[in-house]
Amino acid sequence: MSELLTKTALQLADMMAAGEITSVELTRASLDRIKAHNPTIIAFLHVDEEGALATAREVDEKRAAGEKLGRLAGIPIAIKDNLVIRGMPTTCGSKMLEGWLPPYDATVITKIKNAGMPIVGKTNMDEFAMGSSTEFSAYGSTKNPWDTERIPGGSGGGSAAAVSAFMVPLALGSDTGGSIRQPGSVTGTVGVKPTYGAVSRYGLIAMASSLDQVGPVARTVADAAALQEVISGHDELDSTSLDVEVPAFEDIVAQVGADRVKGLKIGIVEQLSADGFEPGVKAEFEATVKRLEDAGAEVVNVSLPSFEYALSAYYLIMPAEVSSNMARFDGMRFGLRADPETGPVTAERVMAESRGQGFGAEVKRRIILGTHVLSSGNYDAYYGAAQKVRTLVQRDLDEAFSKVDVLVTPTAPTTAFKFGEKIDDPMAMYLNDLATIPANLAGTPGLSVPCGLSEGMPVGFQILAPAYRDDLMYEVAAAVEASAGEIAGSCPAKEWENN
Repeated sequence: MSELLTKTALQLADMMAAGEITSVELTRASLDRIKAHNPTIIAFLHVDEEGALATAREVDEKRAAGEKLGRLAGIPIAIKDNLVIRGMPTTCGSKMLEGWLPPYDATVITKIKNAGMPIVGKTNMDEFAMGSSTEFSAYGSTKNPWDTERIPGGSGGGSAAAVSAFMVPLALGSDTGGSIRQPGSVTGTVGVKPTYGAVSRYGLIAMASSLDQVGPVARTVADAAALQEVISGHDELDSTSLDVEVPAFEDIVAQVGADRVKGLKIGIVEQLSADGFEPGVKAEFEATVKRLEDAGAEVVNVSLPSFEYALSAYYLIMPAEVSSNMARFDGMRFGLRADPETGPVTAERVMAESRGQGFGAEVKRRIILGTHVLSSGNYDAYYGAAQKVRTLVQRDLDEAFSKVDVLVTPTAPTTAFKFGEKIDDPMAMYLNDLATIPANLAGTPGLSVPCGLSEGMPVGFQILAPAYRDDLMYEVAAAVEASAGEIAGSCPAKEWENN
């Protein structure tokens, strides 16, 4: 492996600014590693070698001419396959969109391009972002670089695996119930869900519109902070976009050490620190809390009673929105069209055949569940009740943040589990989102940072902050990172690197 790829994005940016390396050298090293190991890891569904190198050459020419460039100019990046890029295949991990070429760029893609970051390709994901293991992709399961017999998390397992396997320094993902943070936890990467509306969703193919949020995937907190600076900002094309000033996240992280938490009140959520978590995960979480306490933080227990019902509420609200958003994939306007083999070719039969062939089992399961809870006889009993729980979650968090600065939990109940262990048990699979879902229901920011290992596999530590306080979240995350030492960068060489 090229030594360049073991460095952080910001280290590489400094090297390019100093003229020690070029973007073409770095991008070529990234593409070579993808070519060598993607057949095993299956992190990428599409690689754009020509486009990435063209961007890299353009950046090098501008730098040589003395033009002022963005902080991350020339740094290769991977994009989750539910963010549209003009002229680049976007499938959402589904046969329904196989071969589809979007006619426009998502707003975050425009920002990435304006920043001069070569886009090396699109990463694998659970179909239409529905899953916690990337086993529901129509194009094969992404492998966890720490152990290829284990899942990389989901739905954004491809982005997390690409960063963890040193294929790229940075990636973008989307987080609806934990789809950036849970993969981060099980692959030893940093995964961030910004405040809802802080990053534009225009051009993100929606799964559940009131829950979805685009965010960074990186190997360090500082890299994630720098990437969030690039992609944040108000967007008139997104009605939910926040018109607020973007903090200098990178500068905030740069000024932070392990002692930055001195005097901060850190709340441990009682409902997310007891049963249901593996002993090793719980032990690493408690050890991290102890380090923060030793650094001067005041640690208190916080009870959020509504969290006991958050998972159930999410798995009613989310499928309802899925049912609505998936209705556009009908075989009539774009994507897969499958005509019935016999009988008349009517619009209704084409839609039924196309959706039957184009959607996988998990997408169908959620569409059916969502349609059921939205039906006239069930709306109030299920969807309406779930929205009331959502309000209670928001109120509980508001009350908690009036008493503490941040809340902390284990990111996921377990380390990466083996392929097939939970795929036939939807309820067991859904429990992976136990700790991450509340942030999506409330729209608050959440971040997972590696904090240790359990039986040789990474464990994630989640930080939840009040809405609009992503800066505070990054401060605490940087302190955790400083106290824990390097986890993601220590991913040991595996047999796949010798293939």
